[in-house]
Amino acid sequence: MNTNQPDQRLELYRKTFDEKKVIVTGGLGFIGSNLARALVPLGADVLLVDSLIPDYGGNLFNIDGIEKDVTVNIADVRDANGIQYLVKNRDFLFNLAGQVSHIDSMQDPMTDLEINCRSQLSILEACRHVNPEVRIIFASTRQIYGKPVFLPATEDHPIRPTDVNGINKVSGEMYHHIYNEVYGLRTTSLRLTNTYGPRQLMKHNRQGFAGWFIRRVVMDEEILLFGDGEQKRDFNYVDDVVDALLLSAASREAEGQIFNLGAKPPTSLRSYVEIVYEASGKEPAYRLVPFPEERRRIDIGDFYTDYGKIERTLGWAPRTSLREGLTKTIDYYREHIEHYLK
Repeated sequence: MNTNQPDQRLELYRKTFDEKKVIVTGGLGFIGSNLARALVPLGADVLLVDSLIPDYGGNLFNIDGIEKDVTVNIADVRDANGIQYLVKNRDFLFNLAGQVSHIDSMQDPMTDLEINCRSQLSILEACRHVNPEVRIIFASTRQIYGKPVFLPATEDHPIRPTDVNGINKVSGEMYHHIYNEVYGLRTTSLRLTNTYGPRQLMKHNRQGFAGWFIRRVVMDEEILLFGDGEQKRDFNYVDDVVDALLLSAASREAEGQIFNLGAKPPTSLRSYVEIVYEASGKEPAYRLVPFPEERRRIDIGDFYTDYGKIERTLGWAPRTSLREGLTKTIDYYREHIEHYLK
């Protein structure tokens, strides 16, 4: 399926999700809440499941304005019995719940194992036993690749994670693949890369630099850029990631597949920071500093992906330029930053 025109894409989504029951784990978080905002006008019956664990990104303000149009269940994906009840009779499961901090995974590996590995198995077992027809989209990560052997990295790139988070995310992704192959669960995994945009966690910097640098600029605080700042990355605005999630769920061709997301061309971290300042209308105020040891040990240098597979198969490609996305993001936090600092 290749629905490249916006009107065609919207019509596909309406046909797919109208009056369908959708569950989103991690639904009060960054990507989950933006996904909910896309599903509501499509006519979906949306259930958001989130533990609201401090520091993980769940935030009730993220559904401000749609809170009456969704159902919220405060639950932990580690509760196998609770998850089994929640997935019953759902048509779609967007499985976005996870611990995403690489630093936290090294400091508390057992919690990362529980959330990113064991809980994923519990979710799949629940679907297998009580709802084997549900369509499942899993949020994986480019972090599983580790230090690149070649660039841009395709889906066939060796899997060599550099931290506990990457190891457990590999396991979560492979559980979804095995349950597709062995039990016939209809799963798709998307390997996300440096997603940014409104409703991202801003309280600390342990969930990635993209949002943290935006916070520093909005708050008129200096940015510390590690190394020479020339490390290259690819960035996706959250609306483009939501589009990939919806398109994967709506497309039979995506069943059983693993897809990279990404953007072209890659951008150096120094350039990213300078575009953030330009989008904010402020003069650059950043400083290059040596890598802290705990960061240096897990740094991967340049990394960017080849998203050609999902482009060929489904017609997905990012539509939002980095400058446009950062402008929208900064405008959002200038208005609402107080809700992301508590």
